[in-house]
Amino acid sequence: MGALSTTSTTTTATTAGEAARRARDCFSPQQRQWLGALREDLHRHPELSLHEQRTADRLERALRELGAADVRRIAGTGVVARIPGRSREVLPPVAVRGDIDALPIQEETGLAYASEVAGVMHACGHDVHASWAVGAAMLLLQEPACGDVLVVLQPAEEIGTGALEVLRSGALDDVAAIFGAHVDRRWEVGQVVVQEGPLAAATDEFDVVLTGGGGHGARPHLTRDPIVAGAALVQALQTLVSRRVDPGEPAVVTVGSFQGGAAANVIPERVELRGTLRSCSPLVRQQLIDELRQLSQDVARAHRVDAEVRLHGGTPPIVNPAPATGWARVAATRLLGAQALVPMPEVNMGGEDFAFYLERTAGCFVRVGAREPGGEVIGAHTPRFHADLGALWVGSALLAETAREASRALSSPGSDG
Repeated sequence: MGALSTTSTTTTATTAGEAARRARDCFSPQQRQWLGALREDLHRHPELSLHEQRTADRLERALRELGAADVRRIAGTGVVARIPGRSREVLPPVAVRGDIDALPIQEETGLAYASEVAGVMHACGHDVHASWAVGAAMLLLQEPACGDVLVVLQPAEEIGTGALEVLRSGALDDVAAIFGAHVDRRWEVGQVVVQEGPLAAATDEFDVVLTGGGGHGARPHLTRDPIVAGAALVQALQTLVSRRVDPGEPAVVTVGSFQGGAAANVIPERVELRGTLRSCSPLVRQQLIDELRQLSQDVARAHRVDAEVRLHGGTPPIVNPAPATGWARVAATRLLGAQALVPMPEVNMGGEDFAFYLERTAGCFVRVGAREPGGEVIGAHTPRFHADLGALWVGSALLAETAREASRALSSPGSDG
């Protein structure tokens, strides 16, 4: 058993390493040095959502230095640039997107280029995402797609509003397809997940305020206790997934905050529950919302308290469609080899505002391995998260090649586009 496991691990590492080398070799040593320096600079100077002013200035300067056309600011701190295609015909443009904002976390990676901003770090890899969008621009300037490609550097992904602001800017109005990717240390550099169907969840949030009648903790019979009602509601909400949702549908209901009371011997007037609903289909999303409202009212009524339910809509689910996912798979296979494509073992119940783009146009979102060979699996949004430099070459080359393949398909009458 041990021998088989060792052989499998060695084979995987070899395959991933070969794929990573293919991507790295798309760049000259000078280009790698330039792009790596950009990534380190962004990592050292992270900025929170809607405050990415220095980041946007740096990225705009990098794109102009490369010679990209029509570099301009959008959505406040976003940047968009156009990479001209090789055809003289008017063809539908495609887009590649990198997000640029950081998180309010104190970095503990020990990297030589660690964050110099107290309490802020790129704990989700957006330093790499921004850099690989620039890297894709570099490669597309060398070997253009059939039609134009827009490089979109998007702010405020972490708070779920940046993609909507980019769409409202009108910068993507004529785009026929859009592609993006995310680093992931569950996989080694050189491995990528490019698959059709659900890839990330809708991220709705809720508040439930239960108001009863407070009183002395020694005389609970004279009160209408919202704490007991809240405890019952927390338990009851778990049945939404276990007893209401089809077991074949991914869904999560989590209560993350329960606030009420200030003293051990006082029953309060009100408590507040806050939580999140995660789902991967529009039908299940609406089902969770509807049944959360109904169940909250029913439990409140059973405990003689009043319930106020407030829903806060988040990002929709990412569901990679055909044929755009097929274009990305063709590009990944051609660039990295078929063995570089690995399956997603389970649906990611985290959210990603790239989903807003897919509601408006064709596209595909990809996971890119970011773990160095033999490295530790480290979750995003944690103080020690970082992406190996090799992920930068893979993401850059894959986005560029996917843009070329999509542009070719969209510009060929009678093709799969």
